[in-house]
Amino acid sequence: MTVHSFVVSPFVENCYVVHDGSEAALVDPGTATPEERKEVFDYIESNDLRVRHLLLTHAHIDHIFGCAYFAERFGAHVDHGGWQLHEADLPLIAHAPVQAELFGVRITPPPEPAHFLQEGDVIELGEGSFSVLHAPGHSPGSVCFYNEAEGFVIGGDVLFQGSIGRTDLWEGSFPTLIESIKTKLLTLPDDTVVYSGHGPATTIGEERRTNPFLTGESAG
Repeated sequence: MTVHSFVVSPFVENCYVVHDGSEAALVDPGTATPEERKEVFDYIESNDLRVRHLLLTHAHIDHIFGCAYFAERFGAHVDHGGWQLHEADLPLIAHAPVQAELFGVRITPPPEPAHFLQEGDVIELGEGSFSVLHAPGHSPGSVCFYNEAEGFVIGGDVLFQGSIGRTDLWEGSFPTLIESIKTKLLTLPDDTVVYSGHGPATTIGEERRTNPFLTGESAG
């Protein structure tokens, strides 16, 4: 399975195209400009991929800029007919223009979600699959997509290299986020690669050993 990232928008967000064989999943389209969206679209086209899933780890503004664009292009042919996310983040995506205004940016309002993800859901892609891990704290509906067979997780803004997701936004909770990391991510094998919503990839083992928020070296 291939995980290809695009660093996009003024928020320096990681948008992912994950593909296995000819099937692809588009995850967290934070593409804020026509040029960024074209780059992602051209990658999908040039690799002759069929987008099967449109997935959101959560619905903060920096992860959803491109939702309307990619729903228009791929929504009719993807599983469930559109974007998938956890229901607890529905207020965030429903109030996308308000989020945009708070950050001084503009957004084309995303379409209503087509399907709500839940803990334990299995998302099939090519010959592989992902398990959905509900990991609230950064947002109430934050989820991670875990591929056990190939040892990686697309973690959104739950866990970063040397840091964790911010918890000062709507319905964020530091204790809840730490609990999510400990119970949903640190239970994974140490060599599990973490593809985060911002910054470079890391591993569960590296963060277990060195992340100051997890080793007690940070007061949070």
